[in-house]
Amino acid sequence: MTERAGALVRVRTVLLPPALAVLFAVTLCAGALLVSGDSPLAALSVMITQVGEGTTAVDIVNSGAIYYIVGLAAAIGFQMKLFNIGLEGQFRLAAAVAAIVGGSLALPAGLHALVVILVGIAVGAVWAGIPALLKAYRGVSEVISTIMLNFVATGLIAYLITPGTFGVLRGNNISTQPIPESGQVPGLSFGASGEVFGLVLLAALLGVGYWFLLGRTRFGFELRASGESPTAARAGGVDARRMVIVALVLSGAVAGLAGLPELLGRDHAYTLTSPQGYGFVGLAVALLGRNHPVGVAAGALVWAFLDKSALALDNIGVPREIVLIMQGSIVLSVVVAYEIVRRYGLAAEQRRVAALLRAENGARSEVPS
Repeated sequence: MTERAGALVRVRTVLLPPALAVLFAVTLCAGALLVSGDSPLAALSVMITQVGEGTTAVDIVNSGAIYYIVGLAAAIGFQMKLFNIGLEGQFRLAAAVAAIVGGSLALPAGLHALVVILVGIAVGAVWAGIPALLKAYRGVSEVISTIMLNFVATGLIAYLITPGTFGVLRGNNISTQPIPESGQVPGLSFGASGEVFGLVLLAALLGVGYWFLLGRTRFGFELRASGESPTAARAGGVDARRMVIVALVLSGAVAGLAGLPELLGRDHAYTLTSPQGYGFVGLAVALLGRNHPVGVAAGALVWAFLDKSALALDNIGVPREIVLIMQGSIVLSVVVAYEIVRRYGLAAEQRRVAALLRAENGARSEVPS
C-alpha cells in the first residue's frame, strides 16, 4: 500500500466517523430547534461566543481534564473488550476515601497531596479488582458486577461521610473533614477568567503514559492482542486471565484519579453534593475518541464545551435539553458511523483482492502451455 493510500485509509477510518457523527448531531439538533421555533444559527452563535466570556474557557479545560482522565480509564478496558461501567463507583469511592485520609493527616506540603493521590489510585484499583477477579475466575460478566458495585459504592460513601463515622455537619451539608492547605494542589490563576486546576497537568501526563503503554510496550501489545483475539493471544503465550485482571485494575486505578482535581484544587472535602456522573461520561468520551489518546482528549473537550453551552442557551430562551440531545446523538451516531466505515472498508478490501485475483488469473491464462 502506497503512503498516499495509507493516509487516505487513516483519514477514512479515524477522522471520517467522528466528523459524520458531529454533522449528524448538529443536523438533528438544528431540526429540533426549528420545530420548537428557535433559530439554529442563533444557538450556534451563542455556543461559540460564550467560550470567551467569564470563566467559561477555564471551566471547559477543567471539566475536559476530568473527562479525559475517566475517558482514559474507560479506554483501557475497551482495549480488552471489557465494558467497565463501574467507573462511576470507582471514582466516587476513591474521592471519598482520599478526602477522609487527606482530612485526617498532618504531613508536609507536597507529600500530603501525594499521599491523597496514591490513596485515590489504590481505592479505585481495589474496587475494580473485585469484578476483575469475578470475571477471571468465575466468568461473571463485568457489566453486571460493575453496575451492582456502583450501587454498593453509593451506599458505602453515604455511610463513610455520615456524622459519627468520618463526616461532619457543615451548615446544611454533610462532608468529610476539610483537607489542610498542605494537602491541596494550587492551580494556575488567570485572574477574572478563572483558575485551572493544578492536576490538569496530571491528565496530560496520563495521556502520554497511556500512549506509551499501549503503543510502545510489550504489555500494551498483549493487551490489544488479547482484546482483538483472546484465542490467538493465548496461543501466543499470553495469560488471558492475568490480562483481564490487570486491565480492569488499571482502569479502576486511573478512574480513582478522576475526582481528585476538584477535591484537591477546589472543594478540599467530599460532600453529599460532590459531582457525580463522570464515570458514564467517560464511557461516551472513550467511544467518541476511539480509545486513542488524542481522540479521547478531543472528545473530552467537546463534551465539556457542550456542558457549558447548556447555561448559555438557557439564557437566550433555548431549551438547555438541546445539549443532551446533541451529546446523546453524537455518541449514538459515532458508533453507527464507525460501523458504516468499517463495512465500507471491508467491502473495498474485498473488491481490491478480487481485482488482484482476476488480474492474476488473466495473466496465467495468457501464458502459453
